[in-house]
Amino acid sequence: MTQQPFELPHFYMPYPARLNPHVDEARAHSTEWAREMGMLEGSGIWEQADLDAHDYGLLCAYTHPDCDGPALSLITDWYVWVFFFDDHFLETFKRTQDRVGGKAYLDRLPLFMPMDLSTPMPEPENPVEAGLADLWARTVPSMSVDWRRRFAVATEHLLNESLWELSNINEGRVANPVEYIEMRRKVGGAPWSSGLVEYATAEVPVSVAGSRPLRVLMETFSDGVHLRNDLFSYQREVEDEGELSNGVLVLEKFFGCTTQEAADTVNDVLTSRLHQFEHTALTEVPAVALEKGLSPEEVAAVAAYTQGLQDWQSGGHEWHMRSSRYMNERAEPTAPWRGPTGPGTSAADVGALLAAAGAERLRAYTHVPFQKVGPSRLPDFHMPFQVQLSPHLNDARHRLTQWTHRMGMLQEGVWDEDKLAAYDLPLCSAGLDPDATPEALDLSSQWLAWGTYGDDYYPLVFGHRRDLAAARLTTRRLSACMPLDGEEAIVPLNGMERGLADLWARTTAEMTPDGRRTLKDAVDVMTESWVWELSNQLQNRIPDPVDYLEMRRATFGSDLTLSLCRMGHGPAIPPEVYRSGPVRSLENAAIDYACLLNDVFSYQKEIEYEGEIHNAILVVQNFFGIDYPAALDVVHDLMTQRMQQFEHVAAHELPIMYDDFGLSDEARDIMRSYVVDLQNWLAGILNWHREVDRYKAEYLARRAHGFLPDRPPAVPVLS
Repeated sequence: MTQQPFELPHFYMPYPARLNPHVDEARAHSTEWAREMGMLEGSGIWEQADLDAHDYGLLCAYTHPDCDGPALSLITDWYVWVFFFDDHFLETFKRTQDRVGGKAYLDRLPLFMPMDLSTPMPEPENPVEAGLADLWARTVPSMSVDWRRRFAVATEHLLNESLWELSNINEGRVANPVEYIEMRRKVGGAPWSSGLVEYATAEVPVSVAGSRPLRVLMETFSDGVHLRNDLFSYQREVEDEGELSNGVLVLEKFFGCTTQEAADTVNDVLTSRLHQFEHTALTEVPAVALEKGLSPEEVAAVAAYTQGLQDWQSGGHEWHMRSSRYMNERAEPTAPWRGPTGPGTSAADVGALLAAAGAERLRAYTHVPFQKVGPSRLPDFHMPFQVQLSPHLNDARHRLTQWTHRMGMLQEGVWDEDKLAAYDLPLCSAGLDPDATPEALDLSSQWLAWGTYGDDYYPLVFGHRRDLAAARLTTRRLSACMPLDGEEAIVPLNGMERGLADLWARTTAEMTPDGRRTLKDAVDVMTESWVWELSNQLQNRIPDPVDYLEMRRATFGSDLTLSLCRMGHGPAIPPEVYRSGPVRSLENAAIDYACLLNDVFSYQKEIEYEGEIHNAILVVQNFFGIDYPAALDVVHDLMTQRMQQFEHVAAHELPIMYDDFGLSDEARDIMRSYVVDLQNWLAGILNWHREVDRYKAEYLARRAHGFLPDRPPAVPVLS
């Protein structure tokens, strides 16, 4: 017997798995279906023995315990199809490293998922196409157009991101942890699985399908499924198949640790993601249901879907414990953790849950604020780009002071001229866009000032008063300051509203309706993320690491920045280019570098003077139980790898993407200029953090505490 590369950890799984009574029906049906589609004898991929050993009927019976026989059979067919695709793509394209053939193969598959079933499909040329055509026709008639669209997108991501895995195999490149989590969601298929959970339970109401709570439920579910799979499949994927897309391998390389240590850390992340799922389900989901005014039937649908995701998690674990596809020979807990044995009891060890998971969960709530941490420590940042500054900087500083006075932002007790000068936001704009006209530099400086002011305003005004309701109403009013379709804007009541109304009118004057909608969405994402921070602050809850990194992009105003960077690109760049994996990978790598950079510089300001909990270094300290210097090293290493990823994508992935989309010479030049814009953005942000007083110990000792506004802000209820 081949020696296992590590001992499987003790898994957090407090919900016992349940088995659907129609399991034998699903097994028999899926076997006949696979043969009919050409997936068995003669396929060169599977024989009957392979399908029997993998036992996808058992997987689906565990993960969908309550649906009827026909529904379970259909869902099982979907899983037979997706696992066959995975093995077929491996043998046909990954082992041969045939990216061109793999892309041509993947490009045809969306043709078998038409939104309108009356749209003719091409004749299937292989078992994967035949299976998809059959499944799509059998599944979508009972679901809404919104569900069809979401499920088709998830399926395309699942298929297309296999090219990302193939490219990494070709290059011998192991992803960094943040990149891996993002891409694993698409490649691993759990978002796709969540669509089938809707099919088996209840469809999520469209009014909340895109909300943060439902998105987090899906993402935490996905991460839990994928990280668990990585632990069970490491031996097969890494040692046998030569895969580089495995979370254990990713952390092994990132931390330079043993395989066992990496596996234990993956399990810690998995546990944290399941805790986040539970937290979201019990706190954020009820709140969004109330906010959106869901009917009792819609609330029941969301509850059924949430229960379905939970069932999938426990059922998937049970299947991994039994399937011959995975390393599971010593997966049962060992003393002192051993609990009941037998089907459905692999995670029923109450003592382990209380001792380990309970302590981890509680630790997130025990941070003592305002601890003295001393001046922020600054490592040797990896910055391959040189800063350039606009020649219009000094005039922009003077005009920004005038603008903030006119808007009333220096008369509300949050900022004054001394703070505005210490923050020197025109210096940041001058580095972000060194070629800007004076007018464009003013607009950029004012947007940065408005966003920074709001980011300071929310915790100072609402956090100290613990007034989450007023923060939500303020956020709604800010959104109403940005009319889209000719509706009348509200009358601004304070500096933040006046500033946004002024910026909105000037920025969108020449924009298309789609451009205005994108910009409004970007601002809304940022302001709503400030409410998320307040909610955590009121609970004194240090965020889960993955949730923090993803929400940090929103609190930093990343979507707003990108929207402003893309202004003027015009129709030469199709929207799908910006939505492509390489461009999003490029942008997210740059954004994460900038966000983490800010956390490094602002550590003393936030931890010692403001009592903040939203800082990556603190999140890492809490998660790993390590001190400030050790956590800083982890964050700095992650920054460096994100910057290296930015460089890698720009040099290697974007040129391939240009060819994939058939971009014109004009479009390619625009995209190359966009990369330069992001390089300037990165260099300018580092230069600004180094130069301004906002984060320096001497300034913090003099001005950090400031003073609170003398009265609550006026926030009337919207009519």
